[in-house]
Amino acid sequence: MKVVSRASIVAFLLVIGLLVWVGSGIYRAGYTTGVGVPKEQPIPFSHEHHVSGLGISCEYCHVSVTESSFAGIPPTYTCMTCHSQIWNTSPMLAAVRTSAATGKPLTWIRVHDLPKFTYFNHSIHVNKGIGCETCHGPVDKMPLTWRVNTLFMSWCLDCHRQPEKFIRPREEVLTMNWTPEGEHAGKELVKKYGIAVNQLSDCSICHR
Repeated sequence: MKVVSRASIVAFLLVIGLLVWVGSGIYRAGYTTGVGVPKEQPIPFSHEHHVSGLGISCEYCHVSVTESSFAGIPPTYTCMTCHSQIWNTSPMLAAVRTSAATGKPLTWIRVHDLPKFTYFNHSIHVNKGIGCETCHGPVDKMPLTWRVNTLFMSWCLDCHRQPEKFIRPREEVLTMNWTPEGEHAGKELVKKYGIAVNQLSDCSICHR
């Protein structure tokens, strides 16, 4: 009887362990977190083509990136500054032309959509030296846009606890494939930009 009981306990613990392992895998899988999975958009927009191919800066489309809590999704007239002249009969861009003609904005699907209970100010991060690619990844190599980070709280805390690993000069925040100049450059920038590291892990920083 004791042998059966012990075997049952061991089997039960193994099942629990397996369920935890499987659950953890599902929780972190791409189809759950959105990592590596492009979202279907009204237009198959390619950052790779526009950024790497044409050299268009992030700020050209995301005009409020340094001034607003929200980086901003470009309005149709931004697209039409170019596409009223080039690719202006392309079937792929028919929705853009319809939007421009009717005044009805395109319904873009946000790729980096934080929970409503999380406070996030885009301009603060950019003005403190956090580059676009730090959170959004190498968008200049993305034919379609997908998420490269989970947006889990643990991911945010990695940076908030050690910002010196991620910070860069303000003039380099839009630069893709940027590399730090020296081992201690990050710590110097944290001090220069007045970042209070001891406060970055306070709950009220992100939950207000």
